[in-house]
Amino acid sequence: MNNKFKVFIDGKAGTTGLKIFERLEKRDDIELLLIDEDKRKDNDERARLINSADIVFLCLPDAAAKEAVTLCTNSDTRIIDASTAHRTDPAWDYGFPELSEKHRENIRKSKRVANPGCYASGFISLAYPLIQAGVLPEDYPVTCHAVSGYSGGGNRMIAAIEGADKTFEMNSPRQYALGQQHKHLPEMQAVCGMKYPPMFNPIVDDYYCGMVVSLPLVTRCLTRKYTPADIHEIMCAHYAGQHFVKVMELGGTETLPDGFLAANTLADTNNMQIFVCGNDEQILLCSRFDNLGKGASGAALQNMNIMLGLDETIGLE
Repeated sequence: MNNKFKVFIDGKAGTTGLKIFERLEKRDDIELLLIDEDKRKDNDERARLINSADIVFLCLPDAAAKEAVTLCTNSDTRIIDASTAHRTDPAWDYGFPELSEKHRENIRKSKRVANPGCYASGFISLAYPLIQAGVLPEDYPVTCHAVSGYSGGGNRMIAAIEGADKTFEMNSPRQYALGQQHKHLPEMQAVCGMKYPPMFNPIVDDYYCGMVVSLPLVTRCLTRKYTPADIHEIMCAHYAGQHFVKVMELGGTETLPDGFLAANTLADTNNMQIFVCGNDEQILLCSRFDNLGKGASGAALQNMNIMLGLDETIGLE
């Protein structure tokens, strides 16, 4: 008797889909439903596999992800969408279980889960607890800085940076989305319940994967004068008992072995580390994780485990 869960990855060739596939093919409780290469865009074959699956991962551009949802007619098929398409859709549950017990319970019961974006995961991990605790005034001018490995840009950027035609500028950190229209901004604002979107400064650098997202706080502009110890206590309380999200020792880079907060330390893991640094006037919060792990495929697999009633750490350690 086959008691394996059937899983279909629609968009297996992309960076997120490939990582999900690599982890799932090692599991003995999963039966991967594979589509023939020449039928990847055959909607009849895609629909057959989608409706045969217990769990479907959508690792597609937004328009294709929306189309894939329309192909699902089986009420028992549960979908995890890794695209941007449904992250602010109230009909979908947001796939960040550590945010609250309500988030975790919604994921457990859900038929439709929107997997968080990578930058958004880092920002929300820092801003959401502060907003829930009443630290930020409604009109606080929130700023977010972030640095990511180039794998976050997908196959096209990977090919450009690893190819023979790599330009001189690709050896340096590169800022982008300077017009404040980054696709993660609506998600960052909506999930945190912010009146205004944050000012967002994303940077891609010449290393493969890993990410640090930072949120600076000017204490004189908060709802009251908080110290770093106060903020650290709030973050520790919010993430108490979580397996993948850990609040680190209070303090800055002086607490780290070489004095630097490297962005690639958690590569190939589903872990996230929260740092609280600074002084009584200026506090800096940082979230470190793998943009392909907790920022994409790892989070998707964690959500799948929760939805299937399994230990959320299976296949992620």
